[in-house]
Amino acid sequence: MKQRCFWVTDSKLYQDYHDFEWGVPVYDDETLFEFLLLETFQAGLSWITILNKRENFRVAFDNFNYQKIAKYPESKYNDLLRDPSIIRNKLKIRSTITNAQLFIEIQREYGSFSDYIWGFVNHKPIINKFHTKKEVPATTKLSDTISKALKKKGFKFVGPTVVYAFMQAVGMVNDHTTNCFKFSN
Repeated sequence: MKQRCFWVTDSKLYQDYHDFEWGVPVYDDETLFEFLLLETFQAGLSWITILNKRENFRVAFDNFNYQKIAKYPESKYNDLLRDPSIIRNKLKIRSTITNAQLFIEIQREYGSFSDYIWGFVNHKPIINKFHTKKEVPATTKLSDTISKALKKKGFKFVGPTVVYAFMQAVGMVNDHTTNCFKFSN
């Protein structure tokens, strides 16, 4: 049996996410936005809750198309509030629309969101060597810096904990524990 990180349950969905996505560097803006959206909705909830609803989010939010989301009219916002297949949080839904608009602004300013966000780690993943659950942080100085930078641009639901989870998900930091089969040094 494969040794995985401490947080992985026996859920096939969770195992596949861990084995094929978590910690793998993502450089394309479409996937980066998907994870930004999902991490926003995850705030205060468990990741497995979001993973279980991921395909529902994909349908509800037009395949995570930030160009479309940025132009959502009030009627679409109201439709999302009534959609029982996703997390119906007014502030998170509103922030997703705002964040999509700001995502596009960053693309205009930096050429891509990827160039902007990966610039915080000099465009290469930080490889940590954590051995135990206790060593893995929920936030870091860097996630705090990125959080402040995003908030200054107007992003919502991007506190240091959400940002660090995003960094882990998109491979900006590789936090597979040293006993995990995915750990690389």
